Amino acid sequence: MELINTIISPFADYVFMRRALIGCIILSLGAGPLGVLLILRRMSLMGEAMSHAVLPGIAAGFLIGGLSVPLMGLGGLIAGILVALCVGIVTRTTILREDANLAAFYLIALALGVLLISLHGNTIDLVHLLFGSVLAIDKTSLQLMAGVTSVTLVLFTLFYRPILTEAFDPIFMRSVNRFGSLYHLLFLVLVVINLIAGFQALGTLMAVGLMMLPAAAARFWARHFLSLSLTACGIGICSGFIGLLVSYYENVPSGPAIILTAGCVYIASLLFGRYGSVRARYYPAKHLEN
Repeated sequence: MELINTIISPFADYVFMRRALIGCIILSLGAGPLGVLLILRRMSLMGEAMSHAVLPGIAAGFLIGGLSVPLMGLGGLIAGILVALCVGIVTRTTILREDANLAAFYLIALALGVLLISLHGNTIDLVHLLFGSVLAIDKTSLQLMAGVTSVTLVLFTLFYRPILTEAFDPIFMRSVNRFGSLYHLLFLVLVVINLIAGFQALGTLMAVGLMMLPAAAARFWARHFLSLSLTACGIGICSGFIGLLVSYYENVPSGPAIILTAGCVYIASLLFGRYGSVRARYYPAKHLEN
């Protein structure tokens, strides 16, 4: 009974803890399938790069309207789409591969964002944008997160097959469907808007953690896309719940606590997971030994 009270009481007694938990649940529902697709496409660093690429837009929105979530979100969305378009155009018109162009553009964007804040803001502003605060989520931020997650799930349901086909075999998709490139762009836009939804809670540097770590951990427990997505969502939600409890009782920053919890789940999964883990390789199940 005492253990149950220890787990439940922070969320029952404080509104900011309930809002933080709801925010983590909403973010995990949208980020789970996207993270799985990024990993299956071997584009894990894409999420990291895009989380940096949206920073100048968020910084511009902050300088114009202060801590206005809609303005910062709109600025981040514009910056993210511009970087994605620039990378796509340069990749198709030069000899550089997509990963090199992505690295170049996201570094430029990150430097520009830091420069904007340094010139017109202060260190506290920069820290807030980079690392966020899940305990400071307000009603507007929750509405933005819920809207982004709803749009993500609806679009994902409507374009499930073409997005998956483009993810696994983009050359085939573009040969049979002239809109193949647009599905890739749609996928990138979904990644960007989910990162923007997460920046208020976890900051631009850690929003990608809730997208990639649960998806990477799920890879050791499931094989099919649907089960991978559900597992990633579950791990993300559990990481948010446990991370918030650790933050509350140990008085540590909530964002890093959540991401480190997800990191612990990832390490445990790669050691003891069902598929492809260290345990599965050196101590396979009996029916796989021969």
